[in-house]
Amino acid sequence: MAEKITQRILQDISVPEEKQCHLCSRCGLCLSVCPTYRETLRETDSPRARLMLLRKVIEGELQISRGFVAKMYGCLNCLACNVICPVGIKPSDIALAARSMIHQARPQSLLQSLIFGNYFSHSSLMELSVLPMFLYQCLGIQGAVRAFGILERLPEQLRDMERMLPPLPERSLRHRLPEVMPARGERKYRIGFFLGCFQNIVFTNVSAATVRVLAHNGCEVVTPKDIKCCGMPHVGHGDLKTARTLARHNIDILEKLDVDAIVTDCATCGSTLKTYDSLLAEDAEYNVRARAISAKVKDISEFLGAIPLREPQHPQRARVTYHDACHLRRGQNVWSEPRQLLQLAGAELIELREADWCCGSAGMQIIMNYKGSMQILARKIQNIAATEATIVYAGCPGCQLQLGLGAKRFGLKVLIEHPIQLLDRSYQ
Repeated sequence: MAEKITQRILQDISVPEEKQCHLCSRCGLCLSVCPTYRETLRETDSPRARLMLLRKVIEGELQISRGFVAKMYGCLNCLACNVICPVGIKPSDIALAARSMIHQARPQSLLQSLIFGNYFSHSSLMELSVLPMFLYQCLGIQGAVRAFGILERLPEQLRDMERMLPPLPERSLRHRLPEVMPARGERKYRIGFFLGCFQNIVFTNVSAATVRVLAHNGCEVVTPKDIKCCGMPHVGHGDLKTARTLARHNIDILEKLDVDAIVTDCATCGSTLKTYDSLLAEDAEYNVRARAISAKVKDISEFLGAIPLREPQHPQRARVTYHDACHLRRGQNVWSEPRQLLQLAGAELIELREADWCCGSAGMQIIMNYKGSMQILARKIQNIAATEATIVYAGCPGCQLQLGLGAKRFGLKVLIEHPIQLLDRSYQ
């Protein structure tokens, strides 16, 4: 069994050589940027420890125990260690590869199979799942639960998960956006818009603003309705087989659009789409096609920053700050463009201390590592409060949910938005 596991993981990752591992163990530069280590100060919560633990499993000296699984899934995949490592080791990628090994070596629970095998793979099912939460809000049940103190009687983790929920739209955006939005005035570009899962069912106002801004700047926007999840939840969980199936499905659709660029307003989607060629590296049929698609993918701020923009007619005078989503700043190397959009819209931008420090969201950390997630969030909210900004901007829906929860937990009166929303208002 151990030999088979070793073979499987070696297919997905280039394990650092012994010399590199020795250099890694003597360095420790990653400790200065790792959010999990900085909160616990335990070596076993550090990037280099995850590398060493994984190597011991591959060499047969350790078993895939519950503790080993917890350490691999405890990584936030914020990519900070990948960037700072002086010898080129990518501990964040190694943790993801370890999850793939775990997924193959251990039987999945029924809940895990339903979530990753069915839920994220079907847009209609995801849309349907939001209905009970929408009714909870619009029928006044949420107000009653809070008014009568029922919420306060729940365990803290459940209480925070409920407080994280933003006001939900009545309908998903997939059913409201036209398949083709014509450009306002002369058509200069034809853009494919990748509508993400959360943007479709939760942050519909963000993606609606994205399409309006693109159209206002001479873009004909094509939004394919049969696109599925980008695959990042599955990559993060270790289910690479399903992630690759989703990637192939999306490639089949996107390559038929005949567009100048594929734009997304979700940092996670953008980061994943740009690495489809790596995800499908062993697929002879799809790798070249994936490379062509990945080359066209742009974050909305990245695309707008590369074209001549119309001057806003209604500057938005506000004191704002900006949080760098990990998969935008480090995953896509996009960081100046969102700030430029905020300033173009007329805002006074106050730089956030540790702007590129993870907020603690990292997908489902509030479920899998609640205590650690909240500790990291507290650090971020403290820095936000110091800016005295009235609006906090972030280019990732996961970050927006997490920061919104943090504002409620610490009584911080700030609005949490995507940069495109400010620019959209400045045009209106």
